[in-house]
This record gives sequence, structure tokens and C-alpha cells, in this order.
Amino acid sequence: MIVERGTRDKLGKYFDVNKSLTVTLKISGAATYDFCCFGVDANEKLSDDRYMIFFNQLRSPNGEIVGTEISSGMNFAIKLNELPQTIQKLIFTASIDGAGTMGEISRHEISIGNELSAKFNGSDFAQEKAITSLEFYRKNGEWRFNVVARGFNGGLDALLAFYGGEQTDDEEISEQTPEKISTPNNPPAPKKISLEKKISDGAPKLISLVKPLKVELEKRNLLDVVARVALVMDISGSMNRSYSNGTVQEIVNKILPVAVQFDDDGELDFWFYGNNCERRPSVNMSNYESAVPDNWKEIRGRVGGSNNEPVVMREVVAEYETSKLPAYVVFVTDGGISKTSQIKKLLIEASYLPIFWQFVGVSGHGYGILEDLDNMSGRYVDNANFFALDDFRSVSNEELYSRLLNEFPKWLEACKNNGVLDGSAKSHRPPPEKSFGDKVKDLLGF
Repeated sequence: MIVERGTRDKLGKYFDVNKSLTVTLKISGAATYDFCCFGVDANEKLSDDRYMIFFNQLRSPNGEIVGTEISSGMNFAIKLNELPQTIQKLIFTASIDGAGTMGEISRHEISIGNELSAKFNGSDFAQEKAITSLEFYRKNGEWRFNVVARGFNGGLDALLAFYGGEQTDDEEISEQTPEKISTPNNPPAPKKISLEKKISDGAPKLISLVKPLKVELEKRNLLDVVARVALVMDISGSMNRSYSNGTVQEIVNKILPVAVQFDDDGELDFWFYGNNCERRPSVNMSNYESAVPDNWKEIRGRVGGSNNEPVVMREVVAEYETSKLPAYVVFVTDGGISKTSQIKKLLIEASYLPIFWQFVGVSGHGYGILEDLDNMSGRYVDNANFFALDDFRSVSNEELYSRLLNEFPKWLEACKNNGVLDGSAKSHRPPPEKSFGDKVKDLLGF
């Protein structure tokens, strides 16, 4: 049955309210959308924020409301008869994560079970950043529904403020421990700005990357990590196509939010390498669109068109070996790896240092030793990972960030447990191997 805006009726006319009921919200459009269910009290306030169901909290305390993210939307499975009496109304909303307005959407679909549905398009809204889509509410002991479908000024933060909630930043903790309670002599530390806010203000074109990145950061408990971030880009001759078709610029775009999240300065250290290497200006939200310059072929002319990974790896090691912070290095190449013994030696030596190497193969072959990192012995901690992609630009952001961050948490844990981050691991390093010339001198007694 198709229902219109403003339709109100008893849910019991269409459904058994003693059984689980599913509400589905979907939006088709160019922006990124967040879907939320607010469980509010008689004053329409979120007096218990555990009953706010959204991408970062998909389940109410006892499973009365369970959210599931789906393509272009979210399902909410609801057990109305199990909700506490303090929850008098459920309000289902959609909001834009970043730039755009609801007047620009293609379609908004609302459905209750398999019986009731409603469809709207951008002409039904205007410049609002959010929509109040649907309400379930108690009246005279019965649950009823109201198809609201009205725009709401402001995004998720405005919805939270309206319903009495509070938007928390990525790094904000839920409770203060005694030593962190503020006093006149111990003022609270300044609250870090959320990743959404930083990207929205500084690089709004990248806002669609925030949500999939945050999901992976939260899944792996990396939201509070502070680290330096670097990107090392192969600029050898076989990379021509990847530079010409924009793939390399796309790589920069997608790695930058990782640096904005991890690095207090929000900057991405950047190198090109061929036979030699060239360190470039750090990439940030102001200059990222020109990180790959139009004259990139001139850079290749300076550094040479063949692969020499060790030359840039040594520069990276020199940059971070005395760092007080971990360094997360994304190293991108299209293959042709041949300097096996030198790369292995460098990775073994660097395993005592706070450097994690995430090698990524892009549209290439011949990755050599990088494909056998899991079997490399002699390292103090496992400090490197590799995966290859046929086409970087065709991989979903969710899959990309999942693979990029898969091994990093394990390395961080190993570093903490083995003294890599505090520098004590360096004392375990074996003495440098003598050169052939020095061995001859020792043999001859020189």
C-alpha cells in the first residue's frame, strides 16, 4: 500500500505489533547519507542516548532496535513490545554527511514491513540537510505511525541538538576518569575536531571518504592513534598510464584522509621514486589537488624511469628512525621489483624502528619479494604488508580502507609489547654486518 506525506494510522491495522517489524529508509543521490532512529521520551528528548541507532551504534541495549546498513540506506528491525515505557516515540531520520542538500536527491524511499511504502524526490524538499522521514508513537496504549517526510534545517548535529543529544567527536571518551576531571588547576584538554568537520571545512570534495574510513578505524580501535603518515609513489616509466588517467591523483586523494585523522598536523609526507627519489612538499587539504603536478614527467626525468625501491626506503628510514610517533608508510608500485636482498635487509633493519610499511601494487606485476613478506624471517616484529589491486579506482572505498588498515593494528600492538615505540628495541639490534673490504682487512690484520 502506498501512503502519502502526513498519513497517520494505527500500526496494529497492518501488522502484529508483538512481532519484529522492519523499517527501511533509502536515499538515491550524489552525497553521502546517514540514517538514524531516535528513541525519545514523552518530552521528545533523547534522555537515553543508547536508544539512538545509527552507523556508529547499531543496537539498543537489549536489541529492541537493531540497525543494518544496506546499499543506499538502512534497515531498522524493531520489537515495539520490548521497548521500555520511557521510550514514547521512535523518530526515523536521514541526513547528509558533508556537502549537498535534500533538494538535490533523486529519490527517498520509506517502507514499513512489506505492507506500507512511500516515495519522494528532491522536489519534495529544498535546501535542508536532513529529513524527518517517519515516526512511530504511543497513543492511548497503541503504537501508531506518521509519515512525516519533511526537511529539517541542519544535519545530524542539528538533529542531535533538537532531540537533546550531543554529537561526540571521534576521539571523545564517554566517561572521565578521576585524573581527567577538570579542575581550576587542571583545565580540560581542548577537544579534537572530528574528521568529518576537518574534511568538510578543508577538503569538501573528499567528504564521501570519511564514513568508510571511520567504519574501519572504529572496527580496529584506531580512532585515538596519533601517527605520521607517508605516501611513496612509483614514478617509473611503466606507471605512465596511471599518471595520465588520474589514478595516482586518486591515490593521493584517498590516502590524505588517513593522514588528516592520524597526524596532528593533518599532513601527508610524500615521495616520488624511480632510479632515485625526490621528496615533495607535504600534502594537505589546501594543496592535495596539485600533489601530482602537470609536469610529472619532468620529475621522472630527474629521478629516472626504472625501479630502485631501496633508495627511497633509506630516505624514509632516515626520516622516521628517531620519531617519537609511529609512522604509517603507504608504498605504491606497479611492480618490477628486483632488488630482493637490499629490500629484505632494509626491512629487517627497520623492524626495530617505529615504521610500518604498507606496500600496495597497482595495475602491475612482478612484485617479487613483496608477495612473500609473510614468510620473511629475521625481523624483530612483522613490520610490512602487501596487497595488489588490478585497478585502484574501481575498488570500493570500504574495501580499500579495510585492506589498508588490516595489519596496522597488529603491528602497533607488537611495537608496544616489544619496545619499538619507546625506542628500547634498538638495543636489541645486531651490530651492522661488516663489508667485504672490512672482512679482508680483519683477515690480513690491518
